[in-house]
Amino acid sequence: MLDVITLFLFNIVIYSIPLLYATCGEIMVEKSGSLNLGVEGTMAIGAVFGFLAGCKADSLLVGVLVSFVVSAVVGSIFSLFTITLQANQNVTGLTITTIGVAVYFFVGNALGANWPYLRDCVRLNKSFSQIELPGLSRIPVIGKAFFSHNILVYAAVVIAILIWVYFEKTSTGLKLRAIGENPGAADSLGIDIVRYKYLHIMFGSGIMGIGGLYMGLNMGGTFEGSNCWINGYGWIAIALVIFANWSTTHAIIGTFVFGFFNTLRVYNMPLATAFPNSLGWLSKIPAQFFSALPFIVTLLVLIISSIRSKKTGGSNSPTAIGVNYYREDR
Repeated sequence: MLDVITLFLFNIVIYSIPLLYATCGEIMVEKSGSLNLGVEGTMAIGAVFGFLAGCKADSLLVGVLVSFVVSAVVGSIFSLFTITLQANQNVTGLTITTIGVAVYFFVGNALGANWPYLRDCVRLNKSFSQIELPGLSRIPVIGKAFFSHNILVYAAVVIAILIWVYFEKTSTGLKLRAIGENPGAADSLGIDIVRYKYLHIMFGSGIMGIGGLYMGLNMGGTFEGSNCWINGYGWIAIALVIFANWSTTHAIIGTFVFGFFNTLRVYNMPLATAFPNSLGWLSKIPAQFFSALPFIVTLLVLIISSIRSKKTGGSNSPTAIGVNYYREDR
């Protein structure tokens, strides 16, 4: 029975990590005052090109770098349209999602039988294998669940913490937050609004792409012509930004909660079998409900967050988020 709990917790972490990458990336974008609804498409592009490059070079590092770079390029396109050309941010983000997912399917279908097999990439597989942290991985029940994962899992947590430190403890991070709150005031202090927005949107988009690559690797790198690896995770990440109250450290907890509900889709029967008296009722719930559960929770998060925001009089949401900055209107 303890093994079932351990595997359940282990898979919660597995399912939550892509969301953590995407949520941290989107928080960085939104802290700059921009709202990017193209997370899904950005992750899809990062996933497909990062995976192909990683398999070609048989290197996880190459896959991560390519995923980051191509996703950062997508972020630069979003910046070009919304910052330089002053296009509507919502429309631009939705367009990126549509095109990004289309590119994913186009590349996959174009390769067809030439699509690489992950099992043939020996060094890539070895780099993506589990790393047991000395001492911690031997703790009963939770040791394997939390301290026996591949390097991208640990990297996601480290990135989340570093971004929080960057926002809270560095002058550059504080300037970025000032841009998101009041770009006019930041501009009057001599802060280069355009440069800051471009760089941080690109960097945040790059982080999203790594999350997409992780999903592809975790799913065995198998391309299916009808299903995208990302499968709605980008939209959930946008909701998680609100749930985490624009804090990357809170995002660690928030993504774990969503990972819990997503893991129930796979582990409802094992849990019901292992604990028939207390969790036997899980076996009676239709599988379709568990598939829809993460999205139902996403909707509930948005509703609860809206109610909480009204009661408390606000949130950590950047004041100028989603509003294009016209210097002439300062």
